[in-house]
Amino acid sequence: MSIDIERFEEDDPDAWEEPTNAERVLAFLADHDDRAWKAGEIADRTGISQGSIGPVLVRLREQDLVRHRGSYWAITDDRERLHDATELHRITASLDERFGSEDRSEWIAHAAESTDEGTAERDEG
Repeated sequence: MSIDIERFEEDDPDAWEEPTNAERVLAFLADHDDRAWKAGEIADRTGISQGSIGPVLVRLREQDLVRHRGSYWAITDDRERLHDATELHRITASLDERFGSEDRSEWIAHAAESTDEGTAERDEG
């Protein structure tokens, strides 16, 4: 897909960031909330590869953001949950932009250190 050269020259490149596959699926299903779709149809309509759509849908189902029956998928009927997940994503992206993204391995290492220190303190006490 191409864009106008004026947009190319003037727009902020950070605004061009593509949505994630999960965001694309949720947006599509939310826009078509009166229907349930097969995974292949969702892939075709969102531009997500056939090999990637299954794992994306499973992760969204595990988060209760989509429903699954047989070979069909639909957006959750829990609009509050969907809104909260979308808002959390927006806030997290804003914080990452402002302060930098978190390194998961650092959090895991810190949690392990904290657990080790807590165990040592209980053993001494």
